[in-house]
Amino acid sequence: MITADYSLVGDIGGTNARFALTERGKVRPRMIEVLRCRDYGTLDDAIEHYLEKAGVGSLHDACLAVASPVQGTAVKMTNNSWQFDIDSVRRRFGWTGFRVINDFTAMALGVPHVSDKQLVHVCGGPGDGSRPRLVIGPGTGLGVSGLVPVSNGWVPLATEGGHVDFAPTDDTEMSILKILKAKFGRVSVERVLCGEGLLNLYRTHAEIQGVGAPLCTPEAITMAAIEAGDPLARHTLNHFCELLGRVAGNAVLTLGSTGGVYLCGGIVPRMLDFFLASPFQRGFEDKGRMRSMLESTPVYVVNDPYTGLLGVAEALGNPEV
Repeated sequence: MITADYSLVGDIGGTNARFALTERGKVRPRMIEVLRCRDYGTLDDAIEHYLEKAGVGSLHDACLAVASPVQGTAVKMTNNSWQFDIDSVRRRFGWTGFRVINDFTAMALGVPHVSDKQLVHVCGGPGDGSRPRLVIGPGTGLGVSGLVPVSNGWVPLATEGGHVDFAPTDDTEMSILKILKAKFGRVSVERVLCGEGLLNLYRTHAEIQGVGAPLCTPEAITMAAIEAGDPLARHTLNHFCELLGRVAGNAVLTLGSTGGVYLCGGIVPRMLDFFLASPFQRGFEDKGRMRSMLESTPVYVVNDPYTGLLGVAEALGNPEV
């Protein structure tokens, strides 16, 4: 039976909850399990299931990353029905310590631990290693974080950059904004740059073109674009990639993150070949007088599916978090 020499780490998104154990002072996760959030009524239920399956006795502490802002002890997931109180969970499982951090803060902390072979270069370079790094990625939502270098490591930035305003740049995007504004009121970039965002984008392009929109899931749109060559799906997915490039480029200008851009999340790695041939680079570099700054900033796709768990394990011993 596994006991207190290990800590529980978890990465809780809108769709999946990833759990693992880490040895004290180490970041490599062990006994990783991926659970579907919808299969469990509460976070406590999912944790209990994992600990029983892993054969865990008592643990000293735990750290979880969640896809929501973390303020105080009450946590309510943004794209998930789960909500919990940090102190209540700690008492239930008898942990001495229990930390909860934002999921993209964890993703950012995990990036320096990802091996080079799991990074795919997209464009740009050589970058400036002394400057901040941007970590961004569409999944169930749009996560945005960053890493600021300090003398003994990195300070992660906890942001909600996925909720900045969607900024159209041409007549088509003005029409997209008008359609989505009628549906949602305020339109953030996450409304077009996540799984549901891809679906929103597909339906608005269909409405603008006056054609049907028979596909009803992000996965179906992606498959139709890549495997079937469906014109509407392909146009939508290319636009999605270009918008991601523009938003990432804007974030580089805002954060000064010329140390590199790291694309994470569940969507981009699953369509890598399409993405590399997409207009992402055009959107990323099209910054007028600042073009040279973007051209010299390297962009990578992070292929490690457990980057968030690496970051959660790092957070256990990082006093800057």
